[in-house]
Amino acid sequence: MLAGLTGRERGLLGAVAAGTIATATLQFAGAPDVAVFLVSALGLAGLAWVVSFATEALGERFGPALTGVLQSTLGNLPELFVVLFALSAGELVVAQYSVLGSIFANALLVLGLVIVTGARASGGLMRFHTRLPKDTATLLFLAIFIIALLGLSNDVGDRASQHQVAISAIGAVILLGVYALWLMSYLRGGVPAAAIVRPRVPLVLAIVLLAVSGVAAAFVSDWFIGALDSAIVTLGISKQFTGLVIVAIAGNAVENVVGITLAAKGQSDLAISVVENSVAQIAVFLFPALVLLSLAFDTRLTFVVPGVYVGALLLMAIAVWQITGDGKAAEFEGFALIGLYIILAVLTFYE
Repeated sequence: MLAGLTGRERGLLGAVAAGTIATATLQFAGAPDVAVFLVSALGLAGLAWVVSFATEALGERFGPALTGVLQSTLGNLPELFVVLFALSAGELVVAQYSVLGSIFANALLVLGLVIVTGARASGGLMRFHTRLPKDTATLLFLAIFIIALLGLSNDVGDRASQHQVAISAIGAVILLGVYALWLMSYLRGGVPAAAIVRPRVPLVLAIVLLAVSGVAAAFVSDWFIGALDSAIVTLGISKQFTGLVIVAIAGNAVENVVGITLAAKGQSDLAISVVENSVAQIAVFLFPALVLLSLAFDTRLTFVVPGVYVGALLLMAIAVWQITGDGKAAEFEGFALIGLYIILAVLTFYE
């Protein structure tokens, strides 16, 4: 079954398995929470790579559109589990900032790295089809509209601010409906066809890896959240920084690895598809889905976020649209996106 894998891939799978076992060993041996926290964060990143690898193997049987959707959807499993376990533990700040961090990490850090890599591989200018970047901008502005309205309502304390949960739930349903309509349209046409290649990884192996890594990600996420409070006190970091930066970067290792690899190979459309699909999915699928799922918990997730991050989301959407909307991006524009993310991370560190 492993015959189709390269030696490097087998080694990485073995390392991820060893890391997951190490995390479980630390958890059940009563190791210090800092050790469990740090190792589980690395474990989430490793499991994210396995999810990515298995999804890419499935995607070899389809075109770039469906492959990008699959990779970005299943690649968000670690964030999904982290947020759900955070909500069940009453850690609203971690849950909220993990979702925001995933949006920022993909739209700024990961997209920036992909553009830098793609531009260098393409003689200084990365070129790609314009439909997905423009669609992503539209979906982002829709999500930010709801977030901005609720944020302003909360700041002024009007009557609507007393019904944040209900308004967020209604907004979530609308976002999910719009996303479903967009997804059907996106998959039906307007996407460049991919050359048909013979799948390298057996279908059974891809499905097994996907199932096992998904289950393992759920357990590791639970241990990560369980060690959170004590670890952040010891390390001297805030819950905001933990969610926005640590969880986001660990969970988005998928898009980092896959997007950069594809860009380096000159597969610009597929690289952009993986990253921008993930941005759109987090903003108008994962976030609203978690808002609705949180109704089952005592701690409710809403679209109300601090004003500084409302402004950051709006500026992020404008920057992404400006840089990718014309179907080409230069190396310095990728570095500009990375710079925006670093500035935001530094601000959050001092929150």
